[in-house]
Formats: sequence, C-alpha cells, structure tokens
Amino acid sequence: VQLQASGGGLVQAGGSLRLSCAASGRTFSRYAMGWFRQAPGKEREFVGSVRTSGSTYYSDSVKGRFTISRDNAKNTVYLQMNSLKPEDTAVYYCAARDYYTPTIGEGYNYWGQGTLVTVSS
Repeated sequence: VQLQASGGGLVQAGGSLRLSCAASGRTFSRYAMGWFRQAPGKEREFVGSVRTSGSTYYSDSVKGRFTISRDNAKNTVYLQMNSLKPEDTAVYYCAARDYYTPTIGEGYNYWGQGTLVTVSS
C-alpha cells in the first residue's frame, strides 16, 4: 500500500487542522492505520491509531484534542487536530499495518511521507 499524507500547514495556537492520508489499493479496510509525529531534534512518537474494527487509541499528549477517523470507501484516514499547541509542531506521518497485534503504536510496516504542522504561539 502507498500512503500520501496532506493537510499540514501553519496555524496559531488554539487553532485546528485536519490531516488526511490517502491509501492506494483495494484492501484499505484490512489495514490498521496510525499517525505518528517527529518534532525537530526528537524521536518519532505515536499520536494515535484506528484499528480495522474502528477502535481508536491516542497518546496522552493528544487525547481529548485529536480525533482519528477512517473512511474505507475513500481509502482515507483523517486526523482532526483541535486546540493545537506549539508543542504539537512536528512532521506528521501516517502509517499502515497489515496484520493484527494487540500492541498499540508498533509494528507498522507501511509509511507515507510526512506533512509539516507548525503551531505558532
């Protein structure tokens, strides 16, 4: 599967952005999808994910502010980001996993290019 993330940009603190990740192929519904981010000088970190069942998971740092959703008919996963903070500034990556694991945030074997989100104070 090939993944194409989009929707990044510059936003003021407190604002919102919605990221999209479009996937190629006809079996999108069989993939668990995740969002990760990497801030300058930091390691990549898990943001959130949605399983094939629709169950969603979030890191503590974004819980209550970010929402992941998927549209299997459009082969797209979204990351709605509200109440953005300067510390949310990072390159955001979407990823896909084609097998089940109970582990959250690990084992993703397909990655898209990143999209930059910059939150100004």
